[in-house]
Order: sequence, then structure tokens, then C-alpha cells
Amino acid sequence: MSEIGEKGELDLQAILKKAEAQTDFPEVPLDEFTPPTYDEWKEACIALLKGAPFEKKMYTKTYEGITFDPMYFRKDTEDILPKASFPGMGDFMRGSQENGYVGKPWGIAQSCDETMPKENNELLRHEIEKGSTIYNIRLDSATLAGKDVKNAEKPGDEGVSVTALGDMNALLDGLKLEEYPLYIYAGATALPMLSLVASSVKASKKDLKKLKGFIGANPIGELVEHGKNAVSLNKLYDEMALAAKWTKENAPELKTVFARSDVFSRGGANDVQEAAYTLSVAVSYLRALLERGVDVETAAKQIVFGFSMGANFFLQIAKLRALRPIWAQIVDAFGGSKEAQRMHIHAKPALFFKTVYDPYVNMLRNTTEIFSGVVGGLDSFESSPFDEPIRKGDEFSRRIARNVQIILQEEFGLLQPIDPAGGSWAVETLTKQMKEKIWEEFQAIESKGGIVEALKAGYPQDAIAKVLEDRFKAAELRKDRIVGNNMYPNMTEKLLDSREEDINEVKKERIAEVDAYLAKIDVSAKDGKLAALKSDVSIDKAIEAAEAGATIEEIANAANGDSASEEVKAIAPHRWSERFEALRKITENYRDTKGDNVKIFLANMGPIPQHKARADFTTGFLQVGAFEVLTNNGFETVDDAAKAAKESGADAVVICSTDATYPEIVPALAPKLHDALPNATVFLAGAAPKELSDTYKNAGIDEYISVRANCYQILQLLQKKKGMIA
Repeated sequence: MSEIGEKGELDLQAILKKAEAQTDFPEVPLDEFTPPTYDEWKEACIALLKGAPFEKKMYTKTYEGITFDPMYFRKDTEDILPKASFPGMGDFMRGSQENGYVGKPWGIAQSCDETMPKENNELLRHEIEKGSTIYNIRLDSATLAGKDVKNAEKPGDEGVSVTALGDMNALLDGLKLEEYPLYIYAGATALPMLSLVASSVKASKKDLKKLKGFIGANPIGELVEHGKNAVSLNKLYDEMALAAKWTKENAPELKTVFARSDVFSRGGANDVQEAAYTLSVAVSYLRALLERGVDVETAAKQIVFGFSMGANFFLQIAKLRALRPIWAQIVDAFGGSKEAQRMHIHAKPALFFKTVYDPYVNMLRNTTEIFSGVVGGLDSFESSPFDEPIRKGDEFSRRIARNVQIILQEEFGLLQPIDPAGGSWAVETLTKQMKEKIWEEFQAIESKGGIVEALKAGYPQDAIAKVLEDRFKAAELRKDRIVGNNMYPNMTEKLLDSREEDINEVKKERIAEVDAYLAKIDVSAKDGKLAALKSDVSIDKAIEAAEAGATIEEIANAANGDSASEEVKAIAPHRWSERFEALRKITENYRDTKGDNVKIFLANMGPIPQHKARADFTTGFLQVGAFEVLTNNGFETVDDAAKAAKESGADAVVICSTDATYPEIVPALAPKLHDALPNATVFLAGAAPKELSDTYKNAGIDEYISVRANCYQILQLLQKKKGMIA
């Protein structure tokens, strides 16, 4: 084998030398190929469409009001191509860094959400060992709300439970904070969490000035998610300003404001709404900081943006490319420098587009969303485990999520191209369209007095609700195809184990941990520090209180005062597949408890080639509801079909054949099916021509199953007739 290998290498070298020596290559004439004109291409498309309208089939409308053209040309984009700018310069549309990811790869920020601080510390270390480059800590709901574990409803529900400095010490123990950034979303205020982190870092003798990343507050986001906060926005803005001023002096590489879009994207917002409303949130924070004496350079640099990467690949790229110049323009209007105008974007896959059924498809969805974000120029990415809609990730799902990013960096070479989308006729056009639409919607919010006043009036909520309604309608009609849910369901699938934690046991264990720590503190000293914090709120006094043993709830209560929160209509979280998942779950629960199911008999008429296409379509259509579909190889006569249908005892029958045979089959078969199964619903596979609609209806056709049918409503109709739902 070695001799063969050496000979092969020598042969290869000889070929390469011969190729290098040959410089006189013959010209290859291409005049035999005549470039087609656009009109010729269009005529060829129309011929292939076989009567379907070109404008309907070849142009794609989006929820953002943008229409994708079938083809883009340089002549149409000549004026917007980036011929005079370079990446990382000008308005930052082409990226925030001059050399892209060549010198500094995007950050891999896998979320760590184990309930116990010590276990989450182990997970944080493990993530770094396996390729993550950021310590990304997710807090549970109680911690985000500033509640101690004893007052938590479900400790550890979405992340780690943190109550006092002892927890933070366990959480950060041994982490290389001088080397890797720390990401913590802190909820409505960063003050309690910042004080705990700073206290822990000081206790470990590490340099606070080397601490980087963010401990980010998002009070408006929390207001929209829950309908109200614990205290007023003005009070939370005061704390935001205190945090910004403190970090400028003590931890200059740490940011404390996180304007993230989750609440909008999870509500079903389109990409224009998500981008515009998040920008409006950031502008509110910028104004609030400036009003409280923070200079524009410091204020703008304090803000990190969080965006969700959605299902439309090219729009995600265009969204990120459009956002940077808009933010640069906004900061410039406030007087900020070029450096302050740079936008730091942290992104993650949009949970709205993830599914509970067939969850492994989420791996593919996440991959395209990471890819689009990287091409669009994000700074860091949190790749969610594929089982995120069901449970906390495990070693397998976290490893897959993390390795997708590593593969894109190390094997796919995405660190090399700088602004890979730059100059693309399609992407440049979409970027321009997104910029215009985002700016228009942003101005609409500003004209209402800003995002908070707009929220009080219900404008963003109503606008997002309309898009959500459109999304659900498109899913019902299967215009939006959700693999494994409203299309291509896996009938043998068993849902993943949700691995629910024993909440009572978890809470008991956590309270014991906290009590053991608090038992060692000097209560009078702690009370004195809290009193000092209450009389003069500052980050330093909050740190002193934390060091004295104060809990996050005690720190929050001392700092917050009694100012009442604004109230707005909350935006509830959704997922595009949730209605079909609920529908299928109803069927499965009924089947498991009653031992019965909706049975549908396919009255396949004629030989297999005659009925197969519609029988297959119908089977897939009905299996979306997890119904039992009774198939066969076809019947020669309507009497045979009616007899077999009666013997099946089915709840519904679907006649499957061709449009050419229906005028003869339907009037003869439909009445016989009603006689055979008086309580059954009789469907016809396909859509009736207008001239035959009354004929088929009079014959006994109740409904139609076709590409234009409302899948969700038909399945729900069958569930109601079966008694699965009222």
C-alpha cells in the first residue's frame, strides 16, 4: 500500500508540474451558447407552469410586505451596490468589524440552565472545554423577577436558581472570567445581579476591570412580557443609569443593558416589527440614560441587542444588515461617535419556529438560522438545543447545538469571507427594502411618543396579533409548511420525555442550601447595609449589602422603593405549530384512554395509478390529526367500494380518483356511502369545478380535501363529530 501511495504522489506531482509549465491554453469559444433574455426565460417558465399564473407562482410574498422576485439583476441594483464602502466602515451595513471574523470569530454562547448553582457551574466549565467561548448563564423566572427561592413558584423552571452570594460564588467558582465573556440576562434591572457578580469576583481576588460581556437589564421587554413590572420604569431607568456609571468606572468592558426582541418574536411578530420595536426600546433606554447624566458614548456602548433568527433565510441576513446602519444613524443623531455607533448583536434561533412533534427537525431549522445570522454579521450566537420547546437540554442536544457552530467555523470556513452577502443583487435589494420598512415602522412608534406610549395604546400588540393571525391561517391552509406537524407527520413518533423536575424536592434542596449560607451571616450587619442602600441607592452599597449576606429580594426591595409600575397589555408567547400540536395531542389522548380513534376509509376508485396521487395526499392530510386512515388498492365498482366502507365502520369516507372520472363516479357512489354509513362525513379528494359543485353537493359530498382546504378546520370537525372535543 505504501508503494502505491508513493507512486500516486509522484504521478500527481508530475501532472502539477506539467500544468504549471503549460501557459498557452487554447481559447474555448462560447458563441454556440446564446444567452437567453429575461422574456425568453419567462416564456419557458410559463410553459412549465402549465397554466398556473406566473405572477402567483414565481413571486413570493412575505409577512413583512416584501415580495421576493424570481430573479434579480445588476441593472436594477446598480445604485445600491456597496462600491464605495468597506466592511466595518461607513454605516456598518457590511459588518461592524473591518476584518469580519478573521481576527475575532463570533462568540459561541451556549446557554447553561441547570437548576443548582454548583451543577450549572460544572456545565459552564464543560461548555468551554467543548468549544463554547462565552459563559452564558440563564436565570430562572424567580431570579429574574428578583425573588428569593423561598418565594419561587417553580425554582429552576427555565434556568439556574440564585438567591444570595453563596449561590453566586458556587456559580462562578473557578471560571476564567478574565479570559471568557460572561453573559447574564438580568430581567427588569441589573442592580441585584450585578451586585452579586461584583461581590463574587471581588471575593475571588479577580480584577473587575477584566470582567467583560453583559449583565443586561431589559425593563420594557419585561413590561411587555408580563404586563407590568415590580416598580415603575422611571425607577428602573434610575438603576440602569447607576449600573452604567458604575461599570464605566469599575468594569469598563461590561455592559448592563440588553435590548432583546424575544417578547416580540415569540408573539409572532414579523421581522420588520421585531427590528423596529426593539430599536424603539433601545432608543428609550438611550434617552433615559442621557436624561440621567450618562454621556452618549457611555450610554450607546452599554447597549447589547438581542435578536431572534427566524425561518426566512434571506430576510434574516437582510434584517441584520439593515439594523446596523439604522442604529448608527440614531446614535449619530444623539451625537455619538463612530465607535459608539457600532451595534453589538447577540442572536439565537427563534423559538416561535420550533416544534414539539418531530423535534429533530429543529436541528435543521437551527442550522439555517445560525447560518443566516453569521452571514448577516452577528457578534455572538446562542444555538438552542433542538428539544428547547419540550425540556432543558441534555448532553446530546447541547452538544449538537454547540457543534453546529464549531463546524461552521472550523469546517465550513465561515470565518474567512468578510461580508459574504455584500454585492449580492438579491440581498442588497432586500436589505434596502428592510431598511426602509424598519425605519418606517420605527418612525410610526416614535410618532406615538415612543415604544412605551405605543404599548400603552396597544399599537404593537395589535399589529403583532394581526401577523400572528395571518401565520396561523397560513399554517391551517398549509401555505406555511411545518414539517412533522401540518405536513409529513410521523405516525410512529413518541413524544420526548419532558423530564419534569420534582419541584417540591428542588425547592426543598435549594432552600436548605440558602439557609445554610444565611445561617453564617451577621443579621444586624446585613440589615445595616440594607438600610444604607435604601437611603442612598448605589451599586457600591448594593455590593456591600450582598457581601453582608443580603438576598436578591432584599437588595431589590431596598433599592426599588414603592413606585407603582405602568401596566400594558402583555404579548403572550406562541409557536407556529402549537395549534396543530394541541389538535394531535387531543387525538392521542382520546386514543390512549378510549381505545378508539377517528377512522377514515379511502374509497379508492379504479387501478392504483388512477387513485394513488390523491390517496397519498389525503392520507398525509388526515394523519396530521393522528387519525387512522384505512387504505386499499382500489375498487372496480361503486358497489364494491360502498360495501367495503360499510364493513370498515369508518367515521368518514374520502372518494379518491381523478377529475376525469369524478363526474361518473361521484353521483353514483356518494349516495351509496351515505346509505352504508349514515353518520359518516363524505369527502371528495380534490376541488370540484364550479360547473359540477352543485352536482357533487346534491350527490352527498360534504367537504373537499385539496391543496386549498383548511386542514386544521377539517381535522377539528372530525374530532368534534367523534366526541373528542365539545
